[in-house]
Amino acid sequence: MIESCHFCLEVEEGVGVTGVVALLRNTDGESDGPVVWLRADMDALPVEEQTGLAYASTATGVDPAGTTVPIMHACGHDMHVTAMIGAVEQLVATRSEWSGTVVVVIQPAEEYGTGARSMLDTGLLERYPTPDVVLGQHVAPLPAGMIGVRAGTQMAGADGLTVTLHGRGGHGSRPESTIDPVVMAAATIMRLQTITSREVDPQKVAVVTVGSIHAGLKNNIIADKATLELSLRYADDAMREHVLGSVERIVRAEATASGAEREPEFHTDHSLPPTINDAEATARVTAALQRALGEQNVVDPGMVTGSEDVSWFARDAGAPLVFWLWGGVDAATYAAAVNSGTVEADIPTNHSPFFAPLIHPTIEVGVTALVGAAREFLA
Repeated sequence: MIESCHFCLEVEEGVGVTGVVALLRNTDGESDGPVVWLRADMDALPVEEQTGLAYASTATGVDPAGTTVPIMHACGHDMHVTAMIGAVEQLVATRSEWSGTVVVVIQPAEEYGTGARSMLDTGLLERYPTPDVVLGQHVAPLPAGMIGVRAGTQMAGADGLTVTLHGRGGHGSRPESTIDPVVMAAATIMRLQTITSREVDPQKVAVVTVGSIHAGLKNNIIADKATLELSLRYADDAMREHVLGSVERIVRAEATASGAEREPEFHTDHSLPPTINDAEATARVTAALQRALGEQNVVDPGMVTGSEDVSWFARDAGAPLVFWLWGGVDAATYAAAVNSGTVEADIPTNHSPFFAPLIHPTIEVGVTALVGAAREFLA
């Protein structure tokens, strides 16, 4: 517990393995008042940093497969935690100007899509006041000082799917005696691309990506199985059902066409719902951000096909969610890239080994955004 003048910031560690939750009460003791949950994620990625910065990460860690990998904050989650700490400091310093309860959630394992769920599964909603609203933000390759927020779907839903195709192994010189899972996998991968090109309305959003394929160990051995790892994205639950159904139909059909003697296997590695911002709460947050940062600096960024697990907190609580993006790129650098038509080439995006949000004013804007949004709901 951290003492803070006349009231306390109560801190619980080890929530959902490594999560941290802090409770900040600023009430008369008779009720919790308005309850605002503020969420920031903190995990890094298995990426070797190539920014060349003095503080570039040189850390390594062990991934779930037991492999030692380089680690960097290639998605900017260190910026998220920094802004959250600054926001809590400001809320403490201005406690005479607001009343209510703030629950600060520092979440692990967002990149695996499991962190929010693991924290909630510890009984988080039973131990802490139920939120009236859940708020969060994510640093993005937008000009520093700019906020991107919209009502409705802000980020896509996603499923990580592992598909195992079973063949019959044998000698590479006698393919006729085998059922080649590599050929089966190649045909499957090509056919999967027709889901978005031939089954989905071009005005709607869906993504089918085969991110990895594993089969065999030697050039003259035909393996007995192939494994595909898929990343699927969609804007709503109806599209999710359509894409998942199409993936299963195609995988099974290609296995049958190849003469497979065993049915393919499907395993869901993670499932993230779409990040859907509540219309009324988003209107209030948007107005608060415009007041704090200027109307010209708050824009609608459109739906992002990246995914998040923050919405589990709001869904489980039955509370509205508002989640926004905030820029971390030097404004002059971004403008120059726009003018030359080289934004994709010149502006490193999240998960790039070159992703490095500008420290200032990104921190200050992130702090201001969190405080402004939270104060909108605190009496």
